[in-house]
Amino acid sequence: MIIDFHTHIVSPKIKQNRDEYARRCRSFASIYSDPKAKLATAEEIIAAMDKDGVDISVVLNYGWSTQPLCAEVNDYILESVARYPKCLVGFCSVVPSEDESALKEVERCIKNGAKGIGELRLDDHLRKKHSLAMLKPIIDTIIQHNLILLTHSSEPVGHQYSGKGAATPDLLYTLITVFPDLKLVCAHWGGGLPFYALMPEVKTALKNVYFDTAASPFLYTPQVYGQVAQLVGADKILFGSDYPLIPQRRFLKEIAALDLPSDTKKKILAGNAKKLLGLKDK
Repeated sequence: MIIDFHTHIVSPKIKQNRDEYARRCRSFASIYSDPKAKLATAEEIIAAMDKDGVDISVVLNYGWSTQPLCAEVNDYILESVARYPKCLVGFCSVVPSEDESALKEVERCIKNGAKGIGELRLDDHLRKKHSLAMLKPIIDTIIQHNLILLTHSSEPVGHQYSGKGAATPDLLYTLITVFPDLKLVCAHWGGGLPFYALMPEVKTALKNVYFDTAASPFLYTPQVYGQVAQLVGADKILFGSDYPLIPQRRFLKEIAALDLPSDTKKKILAGNAKKLLGLKDK
């Protein structure tokens, strides 16, 4: 079995009208106003999975700037999961806010089958203690329902790229220590957070934290798999492609070529995701 823990889908309406949605959302525009930036529908990811031999994909929402846009895509994700229940697992998104709108949307999504919340972009919330406090009702609800939060992560060094953001390891570490019982997936190798696990207190704090490999070929050499496995354990790594940014097959070829124990590869490709999502064997 192969599980891709980090993919994105949008409705045909959004794909066909990306300029309109870019005008409505600065965050979306920063990446997808470029017509070369790829968008995919549910049918397209199912076709890609069939072609590349992926059994299950976790489909994530984006970091929209308004609650209505989050809800629109949440609806599409939940509808897509209902149509392809054996192939797709849905995560929904919200804009954390001082009123109860975000919490109500989280509760609605959970009621309708969401297995987690993400991909959230928490740059601004992580910078300010007041904003971080706004996350508490949402995170408490996620913990209560034994679900998962997946957050975008940013490297504090290296090249710049569209959507890099500022959710760097120091800010993620604050989130982790404030909410130690939260099952957290830090996308994009956590912006390099696993390398700080050489500090004993950091490694201890990462007990409920996982790292996905999304966009890895654009960020790191393949050595990152072995290094992170050594630092935080192979049990913490989740194969995530960031499809449609990168074809799933590119990752599968890269992982197959790694000089890692077969058991480690199995954990990365599916075992860890199955355990985290609570999936049963087919």
